[in-house]
Amino acid sequence: MARAKNKRDFGKIGDLVEELGQREIPAVYERAIVGEIIDAFVKSHHSRVLYVVDEEARLKGVISLGNLIRHVFFLYHDPYVDTRNLISMAISQTAKDFMQREPLFCVESDDLEDVLQRMIKHNVKEIPVLDDEKRIVADLTMVDLLKRYKHIKGPELF
Repeated sequence: MARAKNKRDFGKIGDLVEELGQREIPAVYERAIVGEIIDAFVKSHHSRVLYVVDEEARLKGVISLGNLIRHVFFLYHDPYVDTRNLISMAISQTAKDFMQREPLFCVESDDLEDVLQRMIKHNVKEIPVLDDEKRIVADLTMVDLLKRYKHIKGPELF
């Protein structure tokens, strides 16, 4: 990928959050059961992850659509998959039971280019934007970053 001339060209996370405007953050509480998690995924129009939050709305983890599919449809998975993981997923009751803990996140003052590099390094397609209290104020997708990149570079991307 061609790099922006410098980080100021790509901007700050807060700039992109402002451009995107307010949109619903795909989140569930730690105690959410599988049916509630499915409903939250169905309701989300731009995301393929759900952020798991505590009672104070602080980020605790993330559930990817892939994790949910492996959980809900565990009987359909390849028989050579590690059965200990499948059993663990099959008996999970709440979002807290099978969320990924310590997910990647960013804050509004972060440079977009730095966040993009972290997302690529960790193969993350979506990332929450947190405030000082670790509450989610926005979320960004790789598609959002692609739109921003195209806007900055213009029709001649390379």
